[in-house]
Order: sequence, then C-alpha cells, then structure tokens
Amino acid sequence: MDAVVLSDFALREWVNHIEALNKLIYNRSRSDKENGAFYCFRPTNVVLKRNASFVVVASEKRYLCLMITVQLPYKNNDKAMRMLCKMLPKEVEELIGNWDLNKLNAAYALVNKQNRIREWLKANDYCAFIANGSILPRNKDNSGPLEGALPFTSPEDIEIEICGMRGMGIKHGVTVITGGGYSGKSTMLDALNSGIYNHIIGDGREFVITDQSAMEISAEEGRSITNINITPFIKWIPNSSTEQFSTDYASGSTSQAANIMEAINFGCKLLLIDEDRSATNFMIQDIKMRSLIKHEPITPFTERVKELYEAAHVSSILVIGGSGEFLSVADQIILMDNFVPKNVTQEAKKLCEHDKPRERIPLAKWEIDRKITTDHFSSYPQSSGTEKLMVSTMGYIMIGDEQIDIRGLYNITSHAQLVAIAFLIRKIAISNQDRLIFFHEKIKKVLEDMESEGVDIVFSSFFPGFERWLELPRMNEVLSVINRMKHLKIIQPELSEHL
Repeated sequence: MDAVVLSDFALREWVNHIEALNKLIYNRSRSDKENGAFYCFRPTNVVLKRNASFVVVASEKRYLCLMITVQLPYKNNDKAMRMLCKMLPKEVEELIGNWDLNKLNAAYALVNKQNRIREWLKANDYCAFIANGSILPRNKDNSGPLEGALPFTSPEDIEIEICGMRGMGIKHGVTVITGGGYSGKSTMLDALNSGIYNHIIGDGREFVITDQSAMEISAEEGRSITNINITPFIKWIPNSSTEQFSTDYASGSTSQAANIMEAINFGCKLLLIDEDRSATNFMIQDIKMRSLIKHEPITPFTERVKELYEAAHVSSILVIGGSGEFLSVADQIILMDNFVPKNVTQEAKKLCEHDKPRERIPLAKWEIDRKITTDHFSSYPQSSGTEKLMVSTMGYIMIGDEQIDIRGLYNITSHAQLVAIAFLIRKIAISNQDRLIFFHEKIKKVLEDMESEGVDIVFSSFFPGFERWLELPRMNEVLSVINRMKHLKIIQPELSEHL
C-alpha cells in the first residue's frame, strides 16, 4: 500500500508540473498537433493503483515511474528537441527539488488511519462510518467538497469513536435514510458509495468509510440478463422461467432483482439503494394493493430485505422518502433534516406498532452457481480475423460482437478504470483455454497480477483510439460488465458435469 500512496502522491504533484510545461508552449492560435503538448493522467480524489505512476523494485532499490505522452510539434524538430531535451528534464528536476516530505508523510498517515478504520469496522459488526466534520455535498464538477456546505455531525445516540475520530457508525442490518426533498439523504448515500475507496486530503469525504464489497443497486430497464435465478423476488413470468431467467431487454423490476442476485454472487455484503433509482413495484406494495391484487408475481424488497441480512448476511442501506413500508423492517432509521441527521428509530417504530403482522413467505435460495462456456466469449467478431475493442464515452463497451451497456454501473470511478475493465476482459478472452470459464478465479488471478506486476499488463497498443491511462478496478465491476454481455452462454451446474 505504501507504493500506491507514493505513486498517487507523486502523480498529483506531477500534474502541476505538466500544466506548467504546457503554459510555456501554449499558443491558442494553433492546435496541439502544430504546437506540441505534454499529457499526463489527472486522477480523481480516490487513491488507486494506476499505470500513470507506479513503483518498481530493482537491485533492492525502488524506482518511481511517471508515464506521460507527448504530442511533438508537426515539422518543427527544433521545438521537439527543446521540449524533450531541455524543458522536460528541467521540470523533472523541479519536481525532485520541490519534493515535500511533510505532505507525503501526511498522505501516508491518512491512508494508514483510513485502513485502520476499515479494519475496526470489520471487527465490530459495522458496515460504514461517517466522521464528524466530513463535507458530503460535492461541487459542480464533482471534483471536491461544495464550498460553504454544512459539515457532518453525527446524532449523539449513534456516535462512535474509531482511531480517535468520532462520527456516525452504521451497523450491519437494514438502515433507512429518510427525509424530505433536498434534505441530503441521496447525498449521504452517494458519499457512502464513494467510501469503498480511500480519498485524498481535502476531499471532504476522507473519513467516509464503507465496506469495500458494497455496491449501489438500481433498476436498469433495458439491460441484458442471462440465465439467473430471480425467484426470491419474482415468482413467475408469462412464457419464461424465473429460475433460469434470460432477456435481452429487462423491465425495471426484473433488472433490479437480477442486479441484487448478481451482487450477492459477487460477494457483496452491503447493498446501497436509492428509491429514486428503483422500480416502485419491486421495492414496495402496501396493504391496500396487496388486498386488491390477488395474483402478484413480485415479492417486494420490503418482504426480503430482513431475510437477506439474516440468511445471506447482506446488509442494506436504503434511501426512502415516499413510503413508510420499510420503517417496520429497518434496524436503524436516520432522518435527514436540511443535511442534519437525526436518529429517529424509536419514534418510527412507534408509528408501526399497530401495523398488521406481515404474512410469512417461504425462505429464498440466495446461492447462485453459474458457469459460462467459451461459446461467443471472444474479442473477435464472427467471420473476422481482427479483434474489436472499443470504449465509448456514451456508456458502452464493444468487444467482439458484444455491445455492453454499462450506464447503470455506479461504482466505476473513472473512464480509465472502465478502459482497464475492457482490456482485462479481453485478456481473459484471448488467453482462456478452458471449455468452462470460472470467472471469479480468472478475474482474481488477473487482478493479482495487475497488483504485483503493474496495471499495464492488460494493455495492448493494437487497438487505436484509446488514451493510455488505466486504473485498477474491483472484481465486482468486472463481473458486472461480463453479466451484461448478451451473447454469453451460461449453463446450469448439472449440465456442466457432462461437458
């Protein structure tokens, strides 16, 4: 982790020097091709392993490597020589000469404390922590804290202390965040979602720490689903099987059911759900509607969320503003009032005292065993001898014959991370020799190699149109992309025994 912190710190310092270089050669009347330019990766506010800055060990020494790309000025050899042989070396000397050990040590200390908090949460039955003084709202370009925003203050009765810091602790189980419109409840959920990664000094969310397996789940109408058991939430569908459900165009409710079942299969232990991004009929069905509708195929999330924690050990943090159905099943209820949180669990429970007992429903099967064959898993389009790999800024990955819609994935931090996912999947596709693909094992191995050998091992210069930057992804997002591939053949365990 020390090498990642060092690399991250150096890259952020280096960005300033690249900007200084470009100011010296900038000419607004000319394009970069004519004028020349230096490019380096500008990271977001999370600390990740990247190919733009990394540490290598050789002869028992550590070397810091910074990657840049350079646009040399067209037909101007003198300027090109000056850029590469004078300007760039001078700026490197400036970087080394102005190296601030105090700032670097502060970055080390921050990540060390963040990781200690994560370990404390794991050992003490908590899934998230928001420190007092955190600034949760973001500025317009989402690059940092909103100026003038109210610092976070935990309700006293759920305030805890970790590593000398006080703040709000969220225990495992079912937590509801509620409040009126524009009260800050969705902002809190967004902050918790971002807390799966460590943040840099000055971000405002440095000590918003969340279980690193967490995933934000939403309805994703139109997504592709292949052969997954959604019976815990959908009992039947006309002319289709909910035990082996497949569709090229999912509804809101079936997509949200599939997203949850896939997340559990990925090893997710915390679901983050905002009702504004959810299918209403999937989330709730009140008493009047249950009385009126006699043959309802959907088991709403209210009926399963408690069981999900007790049987599958998967917690949920829910933003709910329009229905009281979740109050009776929640373990903790936080009311946001103009960005000020209050613990209203007892008050809310009193409102539910006279509710009719819920009907007992059969327990669900939460385990999923899915295996994927190599049929159609390829970076080569059919009848083509040339690989195809593209990442669109419109929210699609193209690989082989697949066009994968990833607009519903909220845990991907940057375009560089998305590009890394595309190259990782391509690497598995071209190197796989097995009939059946155990994706958890394959992805874990590649991610471990990227950790130890460098993120760049998945990159290929064969494909045009890619920026050079990659960031290490989580397994969860790689699997999420793979699950949205339309042409994959997924088989049941009993069939795989005969292959």
